[in-house]
Amino acid sequence: MNNIMRSIFTSIAALLAFTTPAFAEGGSPASSFTQLIPLILIMLIFWFLLIRPQQKRAKEHRSMVEGLKKGDKVMTNGGIFGTVTDVKEDFLKVEIADGVRIKIQRDAVAALSD
Repeated sequence: MNNIMRSIFTSIAALLAFTTPAFAEGGSPASSFTQLIPLILIMLIFWFLLIRPQQKRAKEHRSMVEGLKKGDKVMTNGGIFGTVTDVKEDFLKVEIADGVRIKIQRDAVAALSD
């Protein structure tokens, strides 16, 4: 990953070298477009390194929460481990100890546990 980041930043630095004020003084429409290239590259880097992975994780979590069923062992966002005993549309009943059941929202499930 570090090699990829290093090559991306090297490419951005090379492109920024062409957008110096002396180069941009020509005033032609092509030079104003070349000034936008670094901004576009930065947005693309943010998309691929930050936004896209976060959307992928959110999609995986959403599908995991939708697929919960009775008997699944889960961990809540608060760190409580338990077993799903009842599944409703928006809520789950989770048994956290013998005879101790709590009602939680589906979105409060952080992960499935072993």
